[in-house]
Amino acid sequence: MSEARQDLAYRPRLPRPGRLRRTVPLIAVALVTVLTVDVLVLGESGPQSKNSGVATALSQRRAGNGYVAATRQARELSAPAPGRQAPAAQTVTQQPVAPLERLIRPHLFVVADRPLLPEVVEKVRKVTGVTAAEVTGAADVAVDGKRVPTMGVDPSTFRSYTPKVTASSDELWRNIAAGDMAVSFELGNDGGVQLGSQVHSGARRLRIGAYATVGMGSIAAIVSKGTATALGIPDGNALVVSAPKVDSRKLRLRLLKILPKGSQVATINPVVVTPKGRTVWPQTAFMSADQLKVALTAAVGKLGRPYVWGAEGPDTFDCSGLVQWAYAQAGVRMPRVTSQQWATGPQVPLSQAQPGDLLFWRNDPTNPGYISHVAIYWGNGKMLHAPHTGDVVKIANVYTKNLAGVVRVSPQISARVR
Repeated sequence: MSEARQDLAYRPRLPRPGRLRRTVPLIAVALVTVLTVDVLVLGESGPQSKNSGVATALSQRRAGNGYVAATRQARELSAPAPGRQAPAAQTVTQQPVAPLERLIRPHLFVVADRPLLPEVVEKVRKVTGVTAAEVTGAADVAVDGKRVPTMGVDPSTFRSYTPKVTASSDELWRNIAAGDMAVSFELGNDGGVQLGSQVHSGARRLRIGAYATVGMGSIAAIVSKGTATALGIPDGNALVVSAPKVDSRKLRLRLLKILPKGSQVATINPVVVTPKGRTVWPQTAFMSADQLKVALTAAVGKLGRPYVWGAEGPDTFDCSGLVQWAYAQAGVRMPRVTSQQWATGPQVPLSQAQPGDLLFWRNDPTNPGYISHVAIYWGNGKMLHAPHTGDVVKIANVYTKNLAGVVRVSPQISARVR
């Protein structure tokens, strides 16, 4: 049962927006435990805006790396939301961003409930096999009522840790440096957060300057460190680590001995030793016929319910929320996000897919290797899924464009990917 994949599950807790500043020291950063068994990595891991000026003031275009809104030389970030009192006026001007010099593949993500001390960061950097480590901030931020896991970064240095198509876009990083928020393609495209639109976070207003999926678990937005401070995100409570020649599971255990109590470490792109030979999966490793029937019945009972990004049921769902809810009715504990659900069992060919198997796609142009959508195989070339904002839970034909693979769920494995 040791053949599985592991992914990062990062779900920091969201302080109430009205109490954000005074609760920052108490933010509970819940980084869900990853598999601790040896693993075989089988794969690398909307509606029109109400802001009527967006369409004419900004040009929305593909920029090689994904979608990037037109750059502005200066913008007001702290305009008040309707009915709210704004903080002191603050104009953020275009900030210089260093050119991309190299790509650095991230492997581990460290999160603490308070800023990491410089001496602790230095100890991490000196661990054998660690070649680079980038200090960031991380917490949940309320964005138009959605709880969005967000990172505060230095655009000049953090860009190297992102996928090539995102890292190479100077426009994208200039927008972030100038005060914009970049959101994941899933949150933007499926969640209905329109490129170039203005969103509210507490009493602040932010422009969505780009779609950019960084591929670090459930992180769905990135901002500059300056903007992060204004939003109440801790400065320096997270660390992205690159260690391309060290077993990630073993390195994780070493780092936990160095980091302060309560810190959590999870893999992003794990380096592991591939087991020799093939693993034979007994039928008992998978869901029983009764469990499959219950899960499928639960899912089909939600036909017509609306898609809402981040929703977990019972009345609204996103794609992975529907899977998690339906399988829970059958007593199967599934992880929350799509990239985690990709790790819940072995892959099978599409030609051998059975009802209850999960279908996965890589539909994200900002991170082509990222698992971005999941559906439940219904049988006879049909699937049941929650597509995107503006649509509903439905049964549709299976499409194979960008299909990443088919996974047969193992309850024993899925219970360990949290």
